[in-house]
Amino acid sequence: MAWGQDFLQAFAGFDGLKDYAHASKTFLTNGYEQTPRQKFLFHVYFNLNVDQIPALASAFPSNDEATIGLMVKTIQLPNYTISVDTMNQYNRKRLVQTKIDYNPVQIEFHDDGGDLIRTMWYNYFKYYYKDPSNKYDNITNVNGIPNPLNQTPAGFSYNNRDTYSPQRFVNDWGYIGEANNDGLPPGSSKPPFFKDIRIYGMSQHKFAEYILINPMITDWAHDTYDYSQGNGIMNNRMTVRYETVKYLEGAIGGVRPDTNALGFADPSYYDTVPSALARPGSTHTVLGQGGLLDAGIGIVTDLESGNPLSLIGAAQTAAATYNTWKSGPSIATTLKADVTQAVNNAVRGSLPGAIRAAGVPTNGPSYNASPTGQYGSSGLFIPTPNINLTNY
Repeated sequence: MAWGQDFLQAFAGFDGLKDYAHASKTFLTNGYEQTPRQKFLFHVYFNLNVDQIPALASAFPSNDEATIGLMVKTIQLPNYTISVDTMNQYNRKRLVQTKIDYNPVQIEFHDDGGDLIRTMWYNYFKYYYKDPSNKYDNITNVNGIPNPLNQTPAGFSYNNRDTYSPQRFVNDWGYIGEANNDGLPPGSSKPPFFKDIRIYGMSQHKFAEYILINPMITDWAHDTYDYSQGNGIMNNRMTVRYETVKYLEGAIGGVRPDTNALGFADPSYYDTVPSALARPGSTHTVLGQGGLLDAGIGIVTDLESGNPLSLIGAAQTAAATYNTWKSGPSIATTLKADVTQAVNNAVRGSLPGAIRAAGVPTNGPSYNASPTGQYGSSGLFIPTPNINLTNY
């Protein structure tokens, strides 16, 4: 059977486009725009206030700041509670909104061996509370983590009772809202530790962004060691409250790391090398991704650059193309299959426009019309059997 007649059967409904047509039209049209987002495609960026808190700049270089989000295991999206009062209007019930509350969000981290998350929590703890800043057991705190140092003067003796002591060397405990440490001017108010927390949900090269403004930690919990859990891994969990939420959306850019989704696709941690299936000439297709057409364009682009490394790239593309096509279906057979698939997909996704583009007659009683004139094109993709359109 000619490949054009294969397409005709697909167009006429003989290729099985039946019970799944509704799902296909709902979720695949317009670039999969109605497809549900997947839970595991997300990215988180913790925007530390390094501009106003100089101590954070040394504790967290820019690369470490972007890496914090990579340790997120689960994160809850913002949720709200709206207070609604029921009023009586001559015994008719009327609902009146009074306020909105931003409910806390829970975040779970991997307890990484490099202590990145523990260091973030310790710096937060040390920034807002004086307890961790007081030395103990002859050990000084350095950059937010306790490090043993030689010849360090003894710290405060937590083990001695000093209730009635005539002199106490340490008097600052608990929360401290203003301080002259951490590089802040004396008597100044503490700026927030986090400027915001940005959550990106990824889908089809786009993202939906939620920004939690001025978040503060309300709960922090380290995990539990357990001999009985031979395959368990350690986590850290925290709960944050925030002042408000901003909603943004955008497209994933081509720069690495990405400039739209902060901290995303940093080559230091992300694999930015294209898959072997996406490299030009590596896939047995003519028109598809990584196919013969891509290989030709890639070779020409490499040769035009004149860079010695680009010449090697052109040779590699040519070799990959040869290895792909040295066996298997011919180019002509593959091209027919590619075109048939492309046209079928186009017709299913957008029937009226695809019919005109493919050459289906838009007027006239049958396919026996002239190849030109009533056809939208030359009729290359449409065979001309004796079939009346009214039967379909």
